[in-house]
Amino acid sequence: MNNATASITPSRATIDPKEAAHFGALAAEWWDPKGSSAMLHKLNPVRLGFIREAIDGHFGSDSRGLKPLAGKRALDAGCGAGLLCEPLARMGAAVTGVDAAPENAAAARAHAEAGGLSIDYRAGELGSLGLGGFDLVCSLEVIEHVTDKAAFIGHLSAAMADDGLMILSCPNRTARSRVLLVEAAERLGHVPRGTHEWSQFVTPEELHDLAAGAGLDLGTPRGIAWSPLKGLHLSDDLALNFIATARRK
Repeated sequence: MNNATASITPSRATIDPKEAAHFGALAAEWWDPKGSSAMLHKLNPVRLGFIREAIDGHFGSDSRGLKPLAGKRALDAGCGAGLLCEPLARMGAAVTGVDAAPENAAAARAHAEAGGLSIDYRAGELGSLGLGGFDLVCSLEVIEHVTDKAAFIGHLSAAMADDGLMILSCPNRTARSRVLLVEAAERLGHVPRGTHEWSQFVTPEELHDLAAGAGLDLGTPRGIAWSPLKGLHLSDDLALNFIATARRK
């Protein structure tokens, strides 16, 4: 265990019990593309496109190869029931998924086993698990749900190898995201009520500062936007949601 991980005290815990209970209650539906996590199923291919490009750029892998993460370790922090962990495992990584809700870890483990995938799932505080040395660290749509954002980014940084790659995504705190991602999405049933607290969304500038505080350089964010013609897609428009890489300074 490195010093950054060992020095975390209970006051620096990041799990919000209410958030963990909310998402744990949805565990049984997580893999249903028409269920409560339908929006994540639509979002996942867009995120994976960004992730694959970032992996190839950082590790120098062949963009046509099927196993760009062969021989590498990957962590997904806030993994839910494994929507990202499974594609990372298929890319060849030895994957660890960590979630605040034991119900999610159990659902993820069962789904991976049914698909013949070996993924190490854990439940609990990332900073207390003693994990480290990951070549790839991902945390997507998670930072807006934790109680201490600086501590959480610090935990992610402590888990990443010195030459590793981190990928973060979150909703942006804008007027448009409040209307579309919170009020409209929850009212229309696209996401379960109570999923988002708009005031906890993070702007790109705030994420840049949080990353810097953990000794990381945040890359140029890409927006995840929506349009009637394209649906969800990568964009220069950061108003709703954005995704970015981070590396050690």
